[in-house]
Amino acid sequence: MTETAGYRRRVVDLELRERLTSIGAVLIEGPKACGKTATATQVAATMHRLDVDQAARNTATYAPDVLLDSPGPVLLDEWQRAPALWDHVRRAVDDRSPEKGLFIMTGSATPRDDVNRHSGAGRIAVVQMRPMSLWESGHSSGTASLASLMDGGRVAGRDSGPSLPDIIDRICIGGWPALLDATATEAGRWLRDYLNQIVLVDIQELGTRRRDPQNIRRLLTSLARNVATSARVTALAKDVGGADGPVARATVDGYLDSLHRLRLIENSSAWGPHMRSATPLQASPTRYFIDPSLAVAALGQGPQQLLRDLNATGYLFENLAVRDMRVYAQRLGGEVHHWRDQNQNEVDIVVTLPDGRWGAFEVKMNPEDADKAAASLLSFSEKVDQAKAGAPVALGVITTTGFAYRRDDGVSVLPIGAMGP
Repeated sequence: MTETAGYRRRVVDLELRERLTSIGAVLIEGPKACGKTATATQVAATMHRLDVDQAARNTATYAPDVLLDSPGPVLLDEWQRAPALWDHVRRAVDDRSPEKGLFIMTGSATPRDDVNRHSGAGRIAVVQMRPMSLWESGHSSGTASLASLMDGGRVAGRDSGPSLPDIIDRICIGGWPALLDATATEAGRWLRDYLNQIVLVDIQELGTRRRDPQNIRRLLTSLARNVATSARVTALAKDVGGADGPVARATVDGYLDSLHRLRLIENSSAWGPHMRSATPLQASPTRYFIDPSLAVAALGQGPQQLLRDLNATGYLFENLAVRDMRVYAQRLGGEVHHWRDQNQNEVDIVVTLPDGRWGAFEVKMNPEDADKAAASLLSFSEKVDQAKAGAPVALGVITTTGFAYRRDDGVSVLPIGAMGP
């Protein structure tokens, strides 16, 4: 279980090791090419690559015990290519109880629920993996730790020195391990090929009914245009249908389900604290891609276009910030939500922890907007019934460049190039 030379450490590494000491099997889920296999091989003793090894798939079907009896932890890479393995792994964990850390499963697509398949509760833990955060890819100093913020600590430090064009490059390139040293132009070609593969192959493999590739492409473009908003399915249906009129809601729901199962989109659900105000909350999710580079590729854009339209780029920057906060919050067992009322008062990111602590963060590309964002956060925190939800342990404005520091009003200014777990 020695780390491979050249392996770039991930925030999820420690979580994976911890889970393997407490349960029989761990499933790592995430989009293709986010680094699941590389991370799993750091701790696996045996690997079976079911996506490329036909012999392994045949063995999984006719003699699964041959695979499962290998020295452990046994990595079953892209396990969904042999779905029957799920129940075999569950049974093997039961049979070998109380042994821990027997199997690691990775998957870039979630099979449809099967009533005959056991949930795996108590036997198989699920770990979510995303493309690299800026801290993981080496583009953030990490001096502003989310863990410290959520402990009520005072963060201070410089970012890693990126300019606004550098941040825009990271939005376009994304956190894909294969693109760490790529230019934005090279990344754009790779990402367009990636989405083309998703549209023509991966989505088609998820079910027996063929999905219209042009409709899926239009949906991806619509989602990219509406990133970081709560666009309704009816609006997406109009974009997908185009001149022929909106497609059926059920059709769009099916496409969205496919993209979710491939881990390409990850919405933020609405946070529902106890509120003094009687104003009803808007419960629609905020729509994000798992990585902002997918939105850029779906739009067919690049750094120059983003620099010329910083208003639109602000939504993509928010997607970048949400991606990184999800990576950092997961290490704490936390979740990322949004808050928005029907008067369109909103908070971009609300981080909640299992012990009830919570923090709220606004995302602003322009550091000069920190005053307005801080006032909005303070106003929001006063609306929360703190006798029931507790006081926020952190309030912060995530921006592009500069120094991390806490203002006199208690709100932290957090350049994204300084943030870390």
